[in-house]
Amino acid sequence: MKIQLKRIAILVFCLAMPCAGQVGAERTKYAQAAAKGAKTLQAWYVPSTGVYAPPAGWWNAANAITVLANLEKVSGERSYDSVFSQTFTAAQTTSANFVNKYYDDDGWWALAWMDAYDVTGERRYLSMADRVFVTMTGGWDTATCGGGIWWSTDRHYKNAIANELFLSVAARLANRSKGRKRAEYRKWAELEWKWFKASGMINNENLVNDGLNSTNPNACINNGRRTWSYNQGVILDGLVELGKANKDATLGSQADAIAQAAIAHLATENGVLTEPVAGKDAPQFKGIFMRNLMTLYKASKKAQREVYRRFAQVNAESILNSDEGPGGAFGGNWQGPFDSGDASRQASALDALVAAAAMQ
Repeated sequence: MKIQLKRIAILVFCLAMPCAGQVGAERTKYAQAAAKGAKTLQAWYVPSTGVYAPPAGWWNAANAITVLANLEKVSGERSYDSVFSQTFTAAQTTSANFVNKYYDDDGWWALAWMDAYDVTGERRYLSMADRVFVTMTGGWDTATCGGGIWWSTDRHYKNAIANELFLSVAARLANRSKGRKRAEYRKWAELEWKWFKASGMINNENLVNDGLNSTNPNACINNGRRTWSYNQGVILDGLVELGKANKDATLGSQADAIAQAAIAHLATENGVLTEPVAGKDAPQFKGIFMRNLMTLYKASKKAQREVYRRFAQVNAESILNSDEGPGGAFGGNWQGPFDSGDASRQASALDALVAAAAMQ
């Protein structure tokens, strides 16, 4: 009788909170699904160029490298080190040192190489991230909007994503450096966050709009454009990393506020993250949010972690049950139905699966 009551008590507890065995099974399930999906992703990989077949573009390839690195962290296997090395060499025939006219593209590659460094320990990847960041600092300008970096070298638009990436790259480099270098990176990260916070891009709902209207360069205002999921994501990583660098716990609270707003406003009533996926860029966005929510999860308090874990689990389950197409490809609509497969859609869904595994 006592044994039976004990079993019932354990069952009730597991229904309310995940138990060790349940959590381990879920982690394995999502990690295995991600590993399988990564093989499908690599069917679009072009070794001679180091990137992925269209419609995936240059910046999408950087995100694919990142999700492969994160998969290695979760799985403990080093299945894609050769892909990192191949891309590091081959992709530079397209853009030397992984830079082009778009500062946000530069930022994605800097993050990708730091992720590759984290799993391989190869200093060349960290050195490349530093080189890319130096290029990004050339986009900083105080004459328009009082600071921030431009979206591109054309200097026509100051937007959220380029500046969030600048914050994230600077803070990450600070946490992977020592001495004078660390202090320099941290100074840039602090300068960026001070400007970003005052820029007006974070609206009254704690969501980040796309960018600024700089018609009056001395009084730039939030342009009210769509609150894309990736704009709610990258800022989370930047704040967590800056919080580590300067030991400022308040930055975690700001990150939680943005994450909670995104979950409340950008998901279906069933809790599945959704937004338009037309074009070659938008399909990548949702996975970027989930990846950075994974970063915030690790830095948050227990109650908040459970909210994020459940959200990740709901999205992973929806992808596996409603959004898988032929050959193990995942589409852009995680709530289903499957629309089409390509490297951007696949990498985005893999981000969500890896995040779900990591949060278990």
